[in-house]
Amino acid sequence: MISSANGISISEYEVTNIERLGFWLYVDDTEYFVSFDRFPAFKNAPVGQILNVKRLDPSQFNWPDLDIDVDIESLSAPDKYPLEYK
Repeated sequence: MISSANGISISEYEVTNIERLGFWLYVDDTEYFVSFDRFPAFKNAPVGQILNVKRLDPSQFNWPDLDIDVDIESLSAPDKYPLEYK
């Protein structure tokens, strides 16, 4: 019997390194730096909560313990997503 895959194909992702200024999120063969300056809600979070990341769809990530959602485009093109509304 031949089975076909259901749903969206979602590739690998993980937090690969946490350092003083932020952490690295590896997604689909690319690493993105998540700066604590740009995303201050992560700054005082315990390591376990930063490592607990879920992929909601191909471009959306969620940290359920912290109630934070991040779109990959905000990491790859941060100038398009200012920290303050003008």
